Amino acid sequence: MQTTKSRIAKNFFKHKLGVIGLIALSIMYLLVIFSDFIAPYSYVTSHRNFVYAPPSKIRFFDEEGNWRGPFVYGMKKVRNPVTYRLEFSEDTSRPVPVKFFVRGEEYRFWGIFKTDLHLFGVEESSDVAMVLLFGGDRFGRDLFSRVLIGGKVSMTVGLVGTLISVFIGAIVGALSGFYGGTIDVVIQRFIELLRSFPRIPLWLALATILPPQWPSTWVYFGIVIVLSLIGWMGVARVVRGMVLSLREKEFILAARVSGVSNMKIITRHLIPNTISYLIVVSTLSIPGMILGESAISFLGLGIKEPMTSWGLLLKQAQSLSELEAHPWLMVPGIFIIIAVLSFNFVGDALRDAVDPYRAVEKV
Repeated sequence: MQTTKSRIAKNFFKHKLGVIGLIALSIMYLLVIFSDFIAPYSYVTSHRNFVYAPPSKIRFFDEEGNWRGPFVYGMKKVRNPVTYRLEFSEDTSRPVPVKFFVRGEEYRFWGIFKTDLHLFGVEESSDVAMVLLFGGDRFGRDLFSRVLIGGKVSMTVGLVGTLISVFIGAIVGALSGFYGGTIDVVIQRFIELLRSFPRIPLWLALATILPPQWPSTWVYFGIVIVLSLIGWMGVARVVRGMVLSLREKEFILAARVSGVSNMKIITRHLIPNTISYLIVVSTLSIPGMILGESAISFLGLGIKEPMTSWGLLLKQAQSLSELEAHPWLMVPGIFIIIAVLSFNFVGDALRDAVDPYRAVEKV
């Protein structure tokens, strides 16, 4: 006989967009986990010769059509005869090979051990050539490296923030539904009061409480707490409704008759029976957390230098003139879109897998 887990897994993998989203998220989290190793440069190192440098073109054949393996040409600045601006141009007389597992800038992998090994890069001085897959920013920093490191912040803020908010929502909702009466009324009115405020202005108001002198690590956890304090209310409302139905079931009545304490009934019987909903709502809530962090950082109230995040990186693209001249600054926005869509696809697939009747109704 097919178990519940196998049925859910089978239904999930029938959802094509859900599978695509899962693959995309797996790739993104692998990039984030090994970002220090994959990034060819430090995300804080400036290279004055490559300020606003365009994305590097990885080539395999030289000008004469000969195979050389992966390489980039050195860059030089020439003045545009029309706009009189200094623009980057490839110096075809200086091909620089791109190598794998090269020694570069030293970093501490996940804060555990020091190493200078990078997945790829060039061995020559950065004054000659650099591998800038996504181009350079206004300080000559490698945007590809900064996007990877920024993803470590944005993707984990969404994950950790959602786990905290779902935990709070499940506990508060279960208490409200189980006890009822005055406790239920007070909790529900408090939730309605908080939900009456627009979410983004409330996020911004809470974010302004964070002291500007805090170090980057404290700001990170502060943003997680700010996002979590707002995201639990919807979960609490739904869990309350589920608990109102479950508390009249025979197994709950049997537990009460047996003398089981109320907290054990809530934590061992009621909340576990809402776990399928909590898994689905967690997946669907992460995109909102990512967008929330991006919005707060974009407006200058979230993650600050030297730490980086996708929202902070997008701040450089807020000027239309800058964006027109350097369109590669929008790359962090593409990563936000991919992450949000992927989580939504996975969440929809999980929801249909857990509740197959809902999927039939949609068809």
